Amino acid sequence: MESKKGFTLIELMAAIFIVCILAAVVVPIMQGHIDSAKWSEGKAIMGIIARALRTHINEKNNNFTPVPTLTELGLEPGNLNGTYFSGGESGTNNFSWVINSNNPINFLVTATAPAGVKSPSQITLNHAGIFTETK
Repeated sequence: MESKKGFTLIELMAAIFIVCILAAVVVPIMQGHIDSAKWSEGKAIMGIIARALRTHINEKNNNFTPVPTLTELGLEPGNLNGTYFSGGESGTNNFSWVINSNNPINFLVTATAPAGVKSPSQITLNHAGIFTETK
């Protein structure tokens, strides 16, 4: 007699079950990495804003406005647009900023998560270059 080689239905179902369990574990982990990669773009744009704020404060001394416009910061509206984050004047789209004082320099840049990014919901960057996440 000749024996047929191959997988039984039970073996195939067991293999599919194992693959499904692995996928259920990996997908949430990967989502966190994807969100982290998207936030990298947001943090880079926040760094551009912070650099512009430092320059603006140093140039204006005591004659600065608490919430300077993009033009006052030497930026164009499109300079703050990325693939996931977009910016305009402070408080529009994903970014806002405020200068609290110039001596010592004290400002805060805030980015809000765009659609599709679950965590964190907001990140702030202070004058010392420290990022703080809000869940």
